[in-house]
Amino acid sequence: MSDACSPNISFEFFPPRTDAGRDRLPEVYTQLAELDPRFFSVTFGAGGTTRDFTFEAVKNISRDTGVCTAPHLSCVASDKADLRRLLLQYREHGIKRIVALRGDMPSGMLGIGEFRYAKHLVDFIREETGGHFDLTVAAYPECHPQASSFERDIDHFADKVRAGADMAITQYFFNPDAYHHFVDRVRARGVDIPIIPGIMPITNYSKLARFSEMCGAEIPRWVRRQLEAYGDDSDSIQAFGHEVVTRLCQQLLDQGAPGLHFYTLNQADTCTRIVRELSL
Repeated sequence: MSDACSPNISFEFFPPRTDAGRDRLPEVYTQLAELDPRFFSVTFGAGGTTRDFTFEAVKNISRDTGVCTAPHLSCVASDKADLRRLLLQYREHGIKRIVALRGDMPSGMLGIGEFRYAKHLVDFIREETGGHFDLTVAAYPECHPQASSFERDIDHFADKVRAGADMAITQYFFNPDAYHHFVDRVRARGVDIPIIPGIMPITNYSKLARFSEMCGAEIPRWVRRQLEAYGDDSDSIQAFGHEVVTRLCQQLLDQGAPGLHFYTLNQADTCTRIVRELSL
């Protein structure tokens, strides 16, 4: 944000796989660029074609908007030679920020690649590029769904930070206490990097339920039951979802969160409305 005292906002896109999606994405990121975000980010899949789409999207968004645009890099199915080439390409195109993740294993894939955990990816990027990139990593206020325990998840997060991460973005959540508990726990470990809450707008209950089941994000019972009660009434779902998420954002900011990172699902209107209503 232009005011150093203002909360930072950022927005995440996925690289479209269809011509229609690619044609529409510039309209989305142009609209969101008007909100003066600190950065955009673009997700990264384990397949070569998806990676190419990520690279093209990052170049286009950065060029068209002038907003710092961060590609995601993941451990899954990545080898050092491929990542070394990608890092060189991003440096050559003036990219200054990377989101470094372990990533999810696609169905049918047998091996994770040369990097087991995000810590190893952060180590590699630092070894290859020094301090060129600002490195952002993931945080899981409600615990990573594959972690053996909350303690082990905290250990892994602290390892990523010690390896050289500059900032973290959380998995989305709807319970602000989970975020504050996580922050308190990692601060007690000496972790002092900014931890930005990840925000998922609610526009479609069936998709939200499916995403949440996959990533281990809890939908509070009162929210879930109300969304279920609306059935196919999309207008009511969106109105209620907007109220819930806007209130969550305001609570987080009021209680000291340093910013908000929106998972846009390549849609601009809902995020724009929330940000404007918060007067960010």
